[in-house]
Amino acid sequence: MATSEAPPFWWERSDWRAWALWPFSTAYGLVARARLGAARRERIPAAVLCVGNLTVGGEGKTPIAIALAREAKRQKLKIGFLSRGYGGSLSEPHLVDARQDTARLVGDEPLLLARHAPTVVTPDRAAGARRLVEAGCDFIIMDDGFQSARVHMDFALIVVDARRGLGNGHVIPAGPLRAPLIDQLRHADGVVTMGEGDAAEIVVRRASRAGKPVFAARVKPRKVRGLKDVRVLAFAGIGNPEKFYDTLRNTGAEVVATRSFPDHYPYGEDDVAELAAQAEAEGLQLVTTEKDLVRLDDGPGPVREFAANVRALPVEAVFESAAAPERIIAETLTAWRERMLQR
Repeated sequence: MATSEAPPFWWERSDWRAWALWPFSTAYGLVARARLGAARRERIPAAVLCVGNLTVGGEGKTPIAIALAREAKRQKLKIGFLSRGYGGSLSEPHLVDARQDTARLVGDEPLLLARHAPTVVTPDRAAGARRLVEAGCDFIIMDDGFQSARVHMDFALIVVDARRGLGNGHVIPAGPLRAPLIDQLRHADGVVTMGEGDAAEIVVRRASRAGKPVFAARVKPRKVRGLKDVRVLAFAGIGNPEKFYDTLRNTGAEVVATRSFPDHYPYGEDDVAELAAQAEAEGLQLVTTEKDLVRLDDGPGPVREFAANVRALPVEAVFESAAAPERIIAETLTAWRERMLQR
């Protein structure tokens, strides 16, 4: 089930809808468990760090991946990003050109990743990893793909939203979990909680009991100027729009109105006309995410014209412990070296 189709009841206390779907969730969970446990994962001749999650929805994987990429580059590693390219249309491995490619071709997140390091998009993650190796990369960061079971991961870092946690705790289609929690954690090497809240405590406790490291991080605005006390209309088509709205409020902006759209939403002329009319009528500044602005810039003429009047709020992930990224990179490299010695 696509992220954009996630029903609101997934993030609420279990009710009759979740329990009515329980038999289907059980079947889905059995298949997912078998796939995680029995899949033959290709061993790539490069270190592989996966930044994944347990549920559908926006936990903040991409900012975490970029933060870890900065640390890997500081260590002089030749890094590359591997992405499924959700929202794009390619079926073969493609090295993203951030200046020429469009969101319709490669997806919105890969365009942001490609600003930081070589990025390959493809549904076939093993083929994509090989393409990055051919491009000279010795350290691969997979943005998502934890459940894909196609590539051997030297370190699998799970990102959990501290406010939403696991939602109602059920597996798809009754809830947001991509597979039973215990089965997913068995294949994880570490957990990072994003933001403030205690909804991720069950994951933290189970990971800690299993001896897996737990980190904490948050998303903060980057290079923000001129938003304090500004009345804004905030809109977003991402997995967790409320997280964006809260981040925007933390800049001092007065969020007068919000409009939420499905994840990776392809804005049309009617959408932007409504947003523009509301902003003009109420005297509001339009503000969205960098991901959304990428898609707006890729739209038809009127959508691109609308984008020129929209301000994006850039964000970055900051770890609570400054040493966390270095430790994650180090553990990935240690596992990779041990793996290479066993060949």
